[in-house]
Amino acid sequence: MSTGSKFERAQLVDIGVNFHSGQLVSLTDQLLVRARAANVAQILSTGTSVASSRLALELARANPGTVFATAGVHPHGAKSYDLSTFRELTELWKCPEVVAVGECGLDYNRNFSPPQAQRIAFEQQLSMAVETRKPLFLHCRDAFTDFHDMLTPVVAAGARGVVHCFTGNRAEAEAFLAMGLDIGITGWVTDLQRGQALREALPAIPLDRLHLETDAPYLFPKNAETRRGHNEPANLPWVAASVAELLGCDIDEIIQTCSSNSRRMFGLPGN
Repeated sequence: MSTGSKFERAQLVDIGVNFHSGQLVSLTDQLLVRARAANVAQILSTGTSVASSRLALELARANPGTVFATAGVHPHGAKSYDLSTFRELTELWKCPEVVAVGECGLDYNRNFSPPQAQRIAFEQQLSMAVETRKPLFLHCRDAFTDFHDMLTPVVAAGARGVVHCFTGNRAEAEAFLAMGLDIGITGWVTDLQRGQALREALPAIPLDRLHLETDAPYLFPKNAETRRGHNEPANLPWVAASVAELLGCDIDEIIQTCSSNSRRMFGLPGN
């Protein structure tokens, strides 16, 4: 059974695709064609550095109404975050095609940037989310306590956003939800081994706080019937299928609700 025959009634929004990654950078046109065939109607191109944020903006401008950009510095690159970075991001955040601040956050798993540098870069991006009133596209890995503590006053000041590619447990999900943050679900939920904590946490997430994403080219859905060397937006229906199965819901309800959530959060046309 193909995704084209199984998932043809509802349009999806993929809130996280790394078009600038080495696996995808030369495949944009093909990816967008296959995404449309799979009813993935709108996609957020993730910015993880100044350079990739610029590329995301260019891609959004070349595909109006279909691709939108985020702009930010991932914690892995925080050691290079400086005044020039901040100024360039500030200009990007002024663009209407840039619909979110980030990908930003904390990642203590491998510490490609020192934790202190990560916190400095994250704090500045958090402050700009409040100033620009654009939602946050958030990354947290093995850094829950600091991440939660840094977000608490910012959310109280009016910031909102999505904890992207959530892979945590039920208690962490509930803590983010209590703060007012939404949660993004990827193909991690289809992994019966690594994704077990997420699968158990999923019922704690209200449908109106849930978003779908591939995080392509990473996290290929384990339930997909067609495999390529990389993940891509056309595989998003398989994430939706897994979420629907785990929640005992109709897949169209999952797609329609999650897509509506994403359009509302990021100000996309269609709601």
